[in-house]
Amino acid sequence: MMHLFARSSVALVLALAHDATAQLVAAPPAPPAPYGPVPTPRQLDWHEMEFYGFLHFTVNTFTDKEWGYGDEDPRRFAPTAFDPDQIVGAARACGMRGLILTAKHHDGFCLWPSQYTEHSVKRSPWREGKGDVVRDLAEACRRHGLKFGVYLSPWDRNHKDYARPEYLTYYRNQMRELLTQYGEIFTVWFDGANGGDGYYGGARERRRIDNRTYYDWPNTWQIVRELMPQAVMFSDVGPDFRWVGNEAGIAGDPCWATLNPGNDAPGNTRANLNQGERPGTHWLPAECDVSIRPGWFYHAKEDQRVKTPAQLLDIYYKSVGRGACLNLNLPPDRRGLIHENDLAALGEFRRILDATFATNLAQAATFTASNVRGQASQFAPARVVDGDRYSYWATDDAVSTPELVVELAGPTTFNVVDLRECLPLGQRIEAFALDRWQDGQWHTFAQGTSIGNRRLLRTDSVTTAKVRLRITQAAVSPALAEFGLYAEPAR
Repeated sequence: MMHLFARSSVALVLALAHDATAQLVAAPPAPPAPYGPVPTPRQLDWHEMEFYGFLHFTVNTFTDKEWGYGDEDPRRFAPTAFDPDQIVGAARACGMRGLILTAKHHDGFCLWPSQYTEHSVKRSPWREGKGDVVRDLAEACRRHGLKFGVYLSPWDRNHKDYARPEYLTYYRNQMRELLTQYGEIFTVWFDGANGGDGYYGGARERRRIDNRTYYDWPNTWQIVRELMPQAVMFSDVGPDFRWVGNEAGIAGDPCWATLNPGNDAPGNTRANLNQGERPGTHWLPAECDVSIRPGWFYHAKEDQRVKTPAQLLDIYYKSVGRGACLNLNLPPDRRGLIHENDLAALGEFRRILDATFATNLAQAATFTASNVRGQASQFAPARVVDGDRYSYWATDDAVSTPELVVELAGPTTFNVVDLRECLPLGQRIEAFALDRWQDGQWHTFAQGTSIGNRRLLRTDSVTTAKVRLRITQAAVSPALAEFGLYAEPAR
């Protein structure tokens, strides 16, 4: 009986050990640890937008200027057929996901009836001084499913106290108005133009400020954080996204999402804004701002100089396609509408984009990876075509230069490759190459460096039955969220 009991006890121990081992083997591997700076939730929301618009609209529209001096008569602001639904509808139709209005440009004229100044729409004949452009466009954005943001110029060439401590109180009071009276605001956009000659309440003089200290940026930004916690803020150095360093809408190649801003301030930076910096201390991705016309405000003389659909496509691929967001300016005309020429260019631009990205030619392909993290299904290569930007193909920690072979259903022709990393894990990939299978061997047809939020590569037309993605350099194990092959329509 004693021997029987001992044998039973041993069998039980062995069975329990086997079960524990089986559970250990079956346990899924941990996801990769994030690398370097990573985006905040508000930054991730911004990254998902990819394409939104600017609306430059103020007295400059009626004085035919780009920068007003600050002495403009509010009665000059008199749109004859202002239609916020036409403006927002045009933005939505071309694929924008939000609009940013110049609520106050450098001239100081306010497009809302601010209680802190008379230099606003309440002194305009438009709607007998009862109008509110900010409210009309904010509500139109909500009706059309777009996000709404505001541009509030730090420089004010109208206000008598600009460059004095009292102006900062005025500026912050106006910011509070915009952030408490118009619903959800997705961004507050801070321009880097600060100080110079202006009206300044009749002084008509030149005033200079130290843009590193005058606005007390940390405490000014904190107002936005308190009143609109999910809003992202723009300036040369963020704090949430940065200027790309030009007004042509072109990001660098590479364009890293990280930067080393140090103690730089808006309008005063030594950082490499166009390409970013790697390694970087902060996640500060780039926005590419550009106007559909030569100027930022509407000028009739530019009606025949609207960017062509081909130019807009080139900008899209060199902004969104390099991991940045595109902020395309659509200036309303003196009627208060987006001009017909602008609408025509936007329509054809959108038609080409829609036709290009209608079908992912890799959707039904077979994916084979040289390494899969823990051989687990949640990190399998097919994750790159599941439509979820937060699921991904990942490798074991020790594998930083893997390969992914995409076997198509048959010979397939494409000229656009679409890649995306899983951003919550940081920007991990530093270089890659793409090969096509031809005549029994691989031939490289494209290569690049940064991927980040999105990388679009326009190539010569490629026809092949197999494509290979090689990660040739990575700081840590890659985490690729999306892979796509697309064909632009014939034009």
